[in-house]
Amino acid sequence: MRTNKNKILFYAISILFVAVNLFFIAQDIYYIAFLPVILLFVFAGFFSLDKVLLAVVFFTPLSVRLDDIFPSIPVNLYLPTEPLLIGILFLFICKLLLDGYFDKKILVHPLSIAIYINLGWIFLTSFTSTMPLVSFKFFLSRIWFVIPMYFLATQLFKKQKNIETFQWLYIFALVIVIGYTNYRLSGYGLDNQKASNWVVWPFFSDHTSYGAMLVMFIFPLFYFLKRKNEGLLQKSLTGLVFLVFIFGIILSYTRAAWLSLFAAIGLWILIKLRIKIQTVIIAVLVVVGLFFVLQQDILWTLEQNEAESSGRFSEHVQSMINISSDASNLERLNRWKCAIRMFQEKPFWGWGPGTYMFQYAPFQFSYDRTIISTNFADLGNAHSEYLGPLAESGVLGMLSILLVVFMAFRTGYNVYHQTPSKEIKELTLYILLGLSTYFIHGFLNNFLDTDKASVPVWGFMAMLVALEVYHKKEEKKN
Repeated sequence: MRTNKNKILFYAISILFVAVNLFFIAQDIYYIAFLPVILLFVFAGFFSLDKVLLAVVFFTPLSVRLDDIFPSIPVNLYLPTEPLLIGILFLFICKLLLDGYFDKKILVHPLSIAIYINLGWIFLTSFTSTMPLVSFKFFLSRIWFVIPMYFLATQLFKKQKNIETFQWLYIFALVIVIGYTNYRLSGYGLDNQKASNWVVWPFFSDHTSYGAMLVMFIFPLFYFLKRKNEGLLQKSLTGLVFLVFIFGIILSYTRAAWLSLFAAIGLWILIKLRIKIQTVIIAVLVVVGLFFVLQQDILWTLEQNEAESSGRFSEHVQSMINISSDASNLERLNRWKCAIRMFQEKPFWGWGPGTYMFQYAPFQFSYDRTIISTNFADLGNAHSEYLGPLAESGVLGMLSILLVVFMAFRTGYNVYHQTPSKEIKELTLYILLGLSTYFIHGFLNNFLDTDKASVPVWGFMAMLVALEVYHKKEEKKN
């Protein structure tokens, strides 16, 4: 009898939902169709929050912008990832209030403290912002990325297997995007560098963020490929996916991604030589210092290069340092100069988090403008994870994000050199190298305001912290 009542209730609710949905569709209102999915994830969030978190990881490369579906909508989010992350944040806070407990070793970890400083300064400069609503929205979006993908993820990574699951979910979704992108590119010619800029839509806004994510995950893929305890079938499939990624990286025509890949290989050599992180930082500072001392000679040499970006690999590589005629490079310099001029006008508080794209136009000089310059805040940001915060949150804004980067690398170095487990050592190394590609890429582009980059970047940091706190002392058989 109870079973029959349940069936009747189920059918009644289903019929009611279909009727309500048809009514709203007749009114050109389609949002109600998402209700079952929303309810499903709310239910899953209460009983298995870790599964929802991993689902977000898989959906991230496949997410689309809300304004691509509803162009006139005033609020923009990435679907379905950001609504899910907001829901996870809400459920996590509720759970925290009910339990009153979170692992203190994570809360007081040096990387966590660096993140508090960065978030605190973003919050403070939102009050002094020239556009407070924009800045507080930027702050909230950073919160709904950091808390689920860093703090909550550290608890997910208490099980080492979940670290690999996280990586594979993102990788599998990227394989779908690679197939879609290159199928579209083939229609214009695989050597069509211009088409590579937009065939990644709607999953990625352009080829630069797409290339950055491919390179970020090539190192974890290499770790899975070289691991000895895998079966022949699994190793063959991993090898195939690795080749697909190499193919995708080449056809992305993303010069910054290629550069970050080679720089990460250089970092791999330094780590293998057991060079201390302090030495690496000093070397970077020396190189930067030499650039400023010799910048006139360096710029004169670079201006002699007139190679344009194209489908020919050799010309495309040479165009990386063309600052005489390559519009992409010149526009990047234009954005950097604007960021520095904005900083000079508001050096301490900055213009406000997230406001660069709305405020930089008056700081463009006529002789710096290019054929792709715009005044309408519609073609990207400061093109730097470091100069962007400098303009938006002043000198402390840039220093706070540099502190986060330093602590992430320090954590990875500590685990790599201190763990007795070869397995943990190798896993840490390739996570660190993957993370390094993003922050090297960050000198030339900035994507931390998107789910595509924020989910893996904060996730990789959580992996390093979890490896140090929960797994560093584990002895593993190799």
